[in-house]
Amino acid sequence: LPERPDWSRVDSVLLDMDGTLLDLDFDNHFWRERIPQRYAEVHGMTYAAARQELVPRFAARQGTLEWYCTDFWSGDLGFDVATLKHEMRANIRYLPGAPAFLEAVRAAGKHLMLVTNAHHDSLGIKAAQTGLADHFDLLVSSHSLGFPKEDPRFWQALDLRGVYEPGRSLFVDDSLPVLRAARRHGLAQVFAVARPDSTQPPHVIEEFPAVHSVSDLLPVG
Repeated sequence: LPERPDWSRVDSVLLDMDGTLLDLDFDNHFWRERIPQRYAEVHGMTYAAARQELVPRFAARQGTLEWYCTDFWSGDLGFDVATLKHEMRANIRYLPGAPAFLEAVRAAGKHLMLVTNAHHDSLGIKAAQTGLADHFDLLVSSHSLGFPKEDPRFWQALDLRGVYEPGRSLFVDDSLPVLRAARRHGLAQVFAVARPDSTQPPHVIEEFPAVHSVSDLLPVG
């Protein structure tokens, strides 16, 4: 049986978006296939050459705010990334069990916060497609705080808003660097999602209590 939170000690539930609530298959396909395709079209090169050029460029930015910023990549790649994402929005979908989990946590009267590294453009497109925002008391993009969630300064900036108590919080994410930063900052209960992409096998995670789906954290109470 998966480990479960001690819900009696949880007032606020902080949830990542991509790979925790929404299927990371969309982003994986978008960045690994669709972006190189469009880059090849725009710059008159083969798909293979585009991928060869882009993979190290992407790797160099991982864990930075630019990595998550559609404005940055639009400038860097020479086409509008947000528009391309909007064209593909029909492929955005929840991970299995995520809507039921959100409804159960809401019904239990917990304070629900979406805490995402997604740029406002991506957040807007995904919220419009899924109705995600309706479940939450608060949406926080790392771009509004100036640091990605991997950076301790993100958590310091979030604390200054006075919107949650770290010691009475549950945080769920699929990124190990983000989970480490949250744990170091003192978030009391930190869980990993081991299957962020429904088309891929689950990751083996030993560093944190892990679930395949957020619905494995139920029942509340």
